[in-house]
Amino acid sequence: MIEHVYQRAKMADSLSEVVVATDDQRIKAAVEAFGGKALMTSTSHQTGTDRLVEAIGSFSLEQDDIVVNIQGDEPLLEPEMINELVKPLFDDPGLVMSTLKHPIMDVKELNNPDVVKVVTDINGFALYFSRSPLPYNRTGSEVKYYKHVGLYAYRKAFLLKFATMERTILEKVESLEQLRVIENGYRIKVVETKYHTIGVDSQADLERVNRLLEEVK
Repeated sequence: MIEHVYQRAKMADSLSEVVVATDDQRIKAAVEAFGGKALMTSTSHQTGTDRLVEAIGSFSLEQDDIVVNIQGDEPLLEPEMINELVKPLFDDPGLVMSTLKHPIMDVKELNNPDVVKVVTDINGFALYFSRSPLPYNRTGSEVKYYKHVGLYAYRKAFLLKFATMERTILEKVESLEQLRVIENGYRIKVVETKYHTIGVDSQADLERVNRLLEEVK
């Protein structure tokens, strides 16, 4: 799986380099076995963001350079998703962070707390992320629901600042790191993508992904 995600990420025109940051020697060995680049990080990190911050310390990056956080358990990753993700930061030097969203078409996803929902303002900036269905449709009006796709792009300077911020109340309640950004008054640009992803967190997820990959062969 990690090789598949790595090779898909390498196909994104917007990335200059792809490196796997891990605290597991087995993963590092597997990545290097297929010719990829891997970096060992501390085993004490509580979040992927902490690991990312340690990893970028090994590279000579400018403060305005863009760092993309890609999860290794997203085998349906499309290279174009990465290009969509970073484009707003390329276009607007004032933006510090971006992520993706995808329309929810299945009511099971809407009610699944493992599927994070996001609502945005009219300019595409995140208002809130939640594990609950949002918005609450009190009037029964026609409304679109969106799932959050867990790819992130950051300016290096903001990523370093974000990692030093104290965990916030809403972040703790929802167990969602990105809420810390909003609670501290920063904006997250949310880009709608047509591509659907499935994070592999269980054997059932893996079987579902394998079926989908077989269908597109």
